[in-house]
Amino acid sequence: MLLLMGLVGSLSAGKTTVNPISSAVAMIAKLQQDVIQQGADEQKIYSEFSEMCEHRSKELHQEINAAKAQSIELSASIEKASADIAVLQEKISTTAGYSSDTESDLKKSVALRAKEADAFEVEDTKLSQVISMIGRTVSVIEREGPGASSAQTESRQSVTGLLESMVDASLVDSYDAAKLTALIQSSSSTDSDDDMDAPSAAAYKGQGGSVVNTLEGLLEKSQGQLDESRQAEVQSKNAYELVRQSLQDKLKTFAAEMGSAKKSLAAAMEGQASADGDLATNKKDMASDVKDLGDLHHECLSKANSFNDSGSERDEEMKALAEAKQTIIEFTAGATKRTYDLAQTASTSFLQVDSTQTLITDALHVVRRLAMDTRSKAMIDLSSRMSTAIQRSAASGTDVFVKVKSMIQSMIAQLLDEGNAAAEHKQYCDKAMGETQNNKDSKQSAVEKLSTQIDVMVSDSKRLEGKVATTYKELADSARTQAEMNEIRSEDKASYSKNKPLMDQGLEGVKTALKVLRDYYVQGDQTSSGGGAGASIIAMLEVVESDFSKGLADMVAAEQSAQAEYQANTNDNTVARAVKTKDAEHKTAQRATLGKSISEAQGDRDGVTDELSAVVEYLASLEKECVASPDPYEERRKRRTKEMAGLKNAMAVLAGETMLLQRSTSRKTLRGAATRDIAL
Repeated sequence: MLLLMGLVGSLSAGKTTVNPISSAVAMIAKLQQDVIQQGADEQKIYSEFSEMCEHRSKELHQEINAAKAQSIELSASIEKASADIAVLQEKISTTAGYSSDTESDLKKSVALRAKEADAFEVEDTKLSQVISMIGRTVSVIEREGPGASSAQTESRQSVTGLLESMVDASLVDSYDAAKLTALIQSSSSTDSDDDMDAPSAAAYKGQGGSVVNTLEGLLEKSQGQLDESRQAEVQSKNAYELVRQSLQDKLKTFAAEMGSAKKSLAAAMEGQASADGDLATNKKDMASDVKDLGDLHHECLSKANSFNDSGSERDEEMKALAEAKQTIIEFTAGATKRTYDLAQTASTSFLQVDSTQTLITDALHVVRRLAMDTRSKAMIDLSSRMSTAIQRSAASGTDVFVKVKSMIQSMIAQLLDEGNAAAEHKQYCDKAMGETQNNKDSKQSAVEKLSTQIDVMVSDSKRLEGKVATTYKELADSARTQAEMNEIRSEDKASYSKNKPLMDQGLEGVKTALKVLRDYYVQGDQTSSGGGAGASIIAMLEVVESDFSKGLADMVAAEQSAQAEYQANTNDNTVARAVKTKDAEHKTAQRATLGKSISEAQGDRDGVTDELSAVVEYLASLEKECVASPDPYEERRKRRTKEMAGLKNAMAVLAGETMLLQRSTSRKTLRGAATRDIAL
């Protein structure tokens, strides 16, 4: 703008003389306004920055405090997990020992049962053989009758062989074996005699009957032993099955306990590892927040010092400008009037002599052609106003040169302002849309991240909810039992508190009455007419005093006993609830922290969502303002460039230099100046 106005002033130097003192004062005033506006802008920026510092500092303090609280909770979780791991490892070790002992007992039982089964098989086979052989022996003997023959002799030899086999095989005991041996020897002797003479029927009958009876007795005995052996085997087998089933059930129970303990151990170790990781991350985040807080304080303090220094510099500048302005106004008035007012008068006289009508008309034609070429409403309005001013001047005979020149200069200034405003708006649109689009992408990413975190935390909260409900139900049952105990104790104590003062009062009253009566009847005149009745009353009151004292002592003892029993039960109940209470508190704290985190995350997500909506809405308004414009910025810039060139040509016409400007359009200085003006 200064370059353009200097060019305009140089073109019109032959017609007008400018007062430089007034220009200097105006420039100082403008600079003062610029400094004031700069201070206001910096104050606004600093206020926003200071608010940001305060808000961010508050956020960091809250994050650090939350991290400290979470660190305490995580440390408690790690300690509890370590205790649980130690308990579970001990349980696993103990259960493994029990399981090993049970497996050893089962192996011993199986081995013992195998030995018993083998022994039974041997004995069963032996007894079965005895019974079979005895049966055959009896059958052979019973087939024999009186009268010996060669066939009978062979049969007896067979019986003798069977008996000898039973004895040799130890299928009979020692007594039966001796008896059978005697019979065999007797039978052999008889057989020898038979070679000489045939035995009598009676002798054979007696001999055969004795053998049969002995064998039948042995058969019955062997059968009984076999039955007892088999019955014992059945009982032994049943007992073994019961023992085996019991040991196998124990092994299953130990295996289930072992599996549950190992699963709980894995969960505890996983929880401890997760808590360790969370604690490490929490400490890292807290350290980062502490560092950010320190950096923020340093940055805010540096900004505050810079703002204060800048304010001091502005104050000094304003002071210097005010002093210079006041000095110019006070000390240059006379010299200015003498120097510039006389020159203005001479210039005016010269202009009055000069013919300006042709120049003004030519300038009007230049503006009209420019309006027709650009079809600009502003140029059309300018040409119309110039034409009206020229017509009125012709009618009134006044000089219109200055007015027309002012109109053109005002239009040049307006075009420069519009160009600057359009360039600034274009720069603003490019910057604002880029930043807003980046902000939109960032907000969308933040919303997605927060939604994922919320889903994970809600899942964890539901899992904890079930555990907390179970734990609190157990605690509620324990608390209900304690409440019933408290109510009973409260009623008993209330009864004691109510009745003890009555007993104390009654006992004190009896003691007082006894003292009065004793003082009167015992220490006074013993011959008074009421002496006998007084003694009776005293004796009766002494009995009452004893009863009251005993009742009071029993009441106190009963209260003390009830209180001691109540305290013992309460202590037992407290000890029994300690572990569950601690576990419930821990889970409740975890869930509360998780709920708070969910609420904060939801609040953050809602806030980011609102911010995203605002950003989307703002981006839409920017697109409507910056993108959907019917007249693109580049076309408007080219049109303004053409209008500026035409107006400069009109100014040159007014200066009487139209031909010179046309011949000099290719000169570097004017082209460069025009380029810089348009850029402005």
